[in-house]
Amino acid sequence: MSDDWDTVTKIGSKTRTGVGQKETVIRGQSALNAAQRSGAVLATEKKYATANASNKGASEGQRLTKVDRSDDIVAPQKLDTKIAEAIKNRRAQEGYKFTQAQLAQKVNVSANEIKQLESGTAIKNQALLNKVARVLKISAKTGEPLPDKK
Repeated sequence: MSDDWDTVTKIGSKTRTGVGQKETVIRGQSALNAAQRSGAVLATEKKYATANASNKGASEGQRLTKVDRSDDIVAPQKLDTKIAEAIKNRRAQEGYKFTQAQLAQKVNVSANEIKQLESGTAIKNQALLNKVARVLKISAKTGEPLPDKK
């Protein structure tokens, strides 16, 4: 008997007359061997998932199991160096002259996070990037200065 979880092997006839053998599901290799030796009618059927078992959550669990079994270590996405340089340059421009601590206070984060953001070693945090971009009036995606609104 294979370890196939998607099939069921049944012993006996499918008709439920009083004369024939009653249909039973075997549970092990020894029961299968005994049924084959006795000459019983064997049928193997494919099991189908029910509506509850085939929901989206089941496939998500399979994907997570696959990720758990993977030996690859996936590094978190770092901030683009182009954007990090744009933040550093914009902070030094006239009209936006902030220290890292002042900029951190304006966006309500620590100065260390601004330092990591400017050095490009920070893990990409879009919420923080949006706050800094809003204060410095640059694009959060490209780092380009935004045009002044009139």
